[in-house]
Amino acid sequence: MLNKISFVGAGSMAESIIAGIIHERHLHAEQIHVTNKDNKERLERLQERYQVQCTTDRKESITDADVIILSMKPHDLTSAVEAIKQYITPNQVVVSVLAGISIEQISSIVGENIPIIRAMPNTSSSIGYSATAIARGKGVTEEQLNDIISLFGTIGTTTIIQEKDMHTVTGLSGSGPAYIYYLAEAMEEAAVKSGLDKDVANELIMQTIIGAGEMLKRSGESAEVLRKKITSPNGTTQAGLETLEQYNFQNAIKDCVKSARERSIELGENKKR
Repeated sequence: MLNKISFVGAGSMAESIIAGIIHERHLHAEQIHVTNKDNKERLERLQERYQVQCTTDRKESITDADVIILSMKPHDLTSAVEAIKQYITPNQVVVSVLAGISIEQISSIVGENIPIIRAMPNTSSSIGYSATAIARGKGVTEEQLNDIISLFGTIGTTTIIQEKDMHTVTGLSGSGPAYIYYLAEAMEEAAVKSGLDKDVANELIMQTIIGAGEMLKRSGESAEVLRKKITSPNGTTQAGLETLEQYNFQNAIKDCVKSARERSIELGENKKR
């Protein structure tokens, strides 16, 4: 059972996770501590919004925390960890939600005797719908792993993966919500240009995306099978899909995930230099 968790970094990902944990009542606000380098205004906003414990006193934030979540920007990793590592003990588990940064790289800074887990949630964690992948480092006990699975399980689904797959996961589900939002933007623009009220369009788009997701989840059928079921010969769906094919839609999506994956690899390589 977790009594205290501490976020090092107070950006959008940290806030999304905090919001989800508070919303699902997995921990009380006073059990969640947040610190960052020097942005007091950001800490004050988080404290006001979620009543969590925010401070620039790193020792106060880190001491006695069961879990320390690294949620700063990847390029700030070294300076941020150097500032707190003297307060970290082997009884604590460090969880990184940083894109591209390996367990080995983190261990080289924080210390090889510190248990480390990598997690890749997405911003849907703020409403309890994240898809979080978790990779376990050496020295992590079953109890610690289960605590992290439970923690991230309150903000969505969790999947245990090999760390070598984390770059792909980052490009797929880590960045995935933005791809869906981009699609929704285009659908909205098309609807409005055709004369549909923007609010009506948004309502229909939202429910369409939710419904399609639930069909993928509940039907037990693949995306391909579901697509073919609703594509009648010479029908409206076929006409729309043929236009997507003309614009190489599937290849664009494949290259999109590939590019995000490659950027994740670059972020890790840059930290090695």
